[in-house]
Amino acid sequence: MSVVAKHLPHPFLGRLRGAVRAALAFGLTAGVAIGLLGLSMSSRAAAAPSLTVLMSDDNPAHSEFVQQLRANQEPGGRFELVRLSPTGEMPQTIETAGADTEPRANAGVRTRSMRPSAADANLTMAVGVAAARAAVERPGQEPLVLAMLSRLDYEALKAASPALKRSDRRVGVLLRDPAMADQLALIHAVLPQKHRIGVVATPESEPLVRELQRAAQGANPAWDVHVEYAPDARSLAAALRTVVPVSDALMVLPDLIGDNQAATLSVLRAGAGAGLAVFGASEGLVRSGGLAAAVSTPSQLAQQARLLGQKVASASNNNSSPLVEAATPATVRVNATVARGLGLRLPEERELTDRLAATR
Repeated sequence: MSVVAKHLPHPFLGRLRGAVRAALAFGLTAGVAIGLLGLSMSSRAAAAPSLTVLMSDDNPAHSEFVQQLRANQEPGGRFELVRLSPTGEMPQTIETAGADTEPRANAGVRTRSMRPSAADANLTMAVGVAAARAAVERPGQEPLVLAMLSRLDYEALKAASPALKRSDRRVGVLLRDPAMADQLALIHAVLPQKHRIGVVATPESEPLVRELQRAAQGANPAWDVHVEYAPDARSLAAALRTVVPVSDALMVLPDLIGDNQAATLSVLRAGAGAGLAVFGASEGLVRSGGLAAAVSTPSQLAQQARLLGQKVASASNNNSSPLVEAATPATVRVNATVARGLGLRLPEERELTDRLAATR
């Protein structure tokens, strides 16, 4: 084996000799002094956090989430963005930057294996469903956070991916929607005298319905939740005719109805015709005629994802169950025009947001 020695610059040699002489003055040997110097440098390198982000689409919310992650990277940390194919199956490009590197159009891009080395694998974060699926299926033991998933996305991934329950990997899941308890707290803040909520759901929405029912039973006072199921678009109208007369307000779940513009508009029209407020979990619903929604912005989610990553990284390996968190904090959005039409005088969005935070 041959060793190639590189000459160090004279100024650096001078500083190094000075450090060694100073150490010797305190009774240390040259070897110990140099060893301590190397230990200090390696400790700083080891302490610098590293984040590998997997992304498989150009969804604007996902892009904003990733930009916020990059902007909040700790000084000295390493940020690596792995762009997967749209299916999440093949790595395309990898953008690597330090925390102090500004994102720019001509940022250095290199391609290599999707598996990071041990030195830069402190935490992996997958953004969106396809990236989450790819991250769960690939081998590795580094801590993993799956972000920007709906509750139903996560339930489907859990059912289809036994690897999600592997005992050798710590996993956190950040849902993009606030908890049902937050949604009910918002409705109570807006309609304090009401207690009946009407929901039209699809059969696939059962996990959301169960969460809503648990939150309703645990509230004080408890809510009466009336649920009707619409397995297809044709049955939506019939379900609404059943649920509207027994409800004080309607809720649109983040499911196949909430994700479908035509179905959401049907719920909004039914609510408007009966003089009922409609609540949901998206700004789009508020813009389309809903009264209010508790939502979390991509920037808020990015901050929460970092905190969740710290929890996952520091957790023990004894529990193989993923750590699942709903989005929090939530921001309240209100449609003032709809409020006036319903004869309601509502607090400002900021005040409602503060009230929501106070209930947690």
